[in-house]
Amino acid sequence: MFSPEGPSVRELAVQALSSVEHGYDLLAPKFDHTPFRTPDSVLEAVGSALRRMGPFDVGLDLCCGTGAGVDVLARVCRRGVTGVDFSAGMLAVAAQHTPPAGPHVSWVRADVRALPFGPAFDLVVSFGAFGHFLPGELPGLFGQVRSVLRPGGCFAFPVVAPPRPASRAYWMLLGFDAVMRVRNAVWRPPFVMYYRAFRMGEVRRELERAGFRVELHALPEFGRRRDGSPRVRMVVARRLP
Repeated sequence: MFSPEGPSVRELAVQALSSVEHGYDLLAPKFDHTPFRTPDSVLEAVGSALRRMGPFDVGLDLCCGTGAGVDVLARVCRRGVTGVDFSAGMLAVAAQHTPPAGPHVSWVRADVRALPFGPAFDLVVSFGAFGHFLPGELPGLFGQVRSVLRPGGCFAFPVVAPPRPASRAYWMLLGFDAVMRVRNAVWRPPFVMYYRAFRMGEVRRELERAGFRVELHALPEFGRRRDGSPRVRMVVARRLP
């Protein structure tokens, strides 16, 4: 699962017993060499879909980590791109990889549940961060996203179809979430990371309640499952007036 440049088992254990913020500070120098980083294939597919929808002027990468999503925004936004994350370690790594050309890029350390921006963005994206939010936090999170978007602006993010119950991946994710729930029941501070808590039906309802019109776009690069449904979709939530 990890390249030779990735973290050791001991380093992962220390991270898992830390808070979310401190854990990512520790992991940041080696994060891009782990399977936790969003694959380039997903980033490229989302970038292609956004180019067909754009262009956009100003973009925000929510929970930007080491900046992989900012690279996508830099190719579809004309004026400026901002990455926001609460891990100083991740932002420090991201700042080293600022795209050499394109719009101005800035980095902001903040909790995305209290974004320090007004309605300044045409496009907000996020990649692989939603497992760090409990279902009860989604209304507040989506409300924050809406507050920083201009009317008609887009909130876009990829969603992978959940694995079938008979598959190995299903049981791996179920086991991971179970281990994390036990860990958080017996150890403080908690480390919130659950793969099965972000359910598309609930997410769509909460986006609509927050004032978005929601569209689902299949990403054709990943094909379809046996039942004909897309393997990967891009959610596009447009801010209503």
